Amino acid sequence: MTLHLIKLVVGCDTVEDLLEWRAPQARAGQPWILRTRQTPKRAAELTDGGSIYRVYKGAILSRQRILEIATVGEGQEARCEMLLDETLVRVAPTPRRAFQGWRYLEAKDAPPDLEGEGGQDVPPELARQLREAGLW
Repeated sequence: MTLHLIKLVVGCDTVEDLLEWRAPQARAGQPWILRTRQTPKRAAELTDGGSIYRVYKGAILSRQRILEIATVGEGQEARCEMLLDETLVRVAPTPRRAFQGWRYLEAKDAPPDLEGEGGQDVPPELARQLREAGLW
């Protein structure tokens, strides 16, 4: 069964902000690596088709496939590195409260992708207003 992670985006308010932040590393050919303090215990399930869903200002707006998870360093210096697919997929905006670190997200609870639904054309502010009104 596919398992996903959900994580807050810090320092970026929109998907565009995250892509802009990532652009210099992408141009330099560096892989997209997400670093966290702890390695998920269910890493095998995450790398079997799982994604990381990102929360921007109270809503899940995008996901990326998790390709590989590795623990680097030892003891107090140990950290987790997640190799992510370069493709950022927009998902149906889904409200989510703030939390620390990351959480597991079951496949049945994951928001659907917007590909082919025309949802990419909705401005972020309008999408937020629709979510708040309960219309999306």
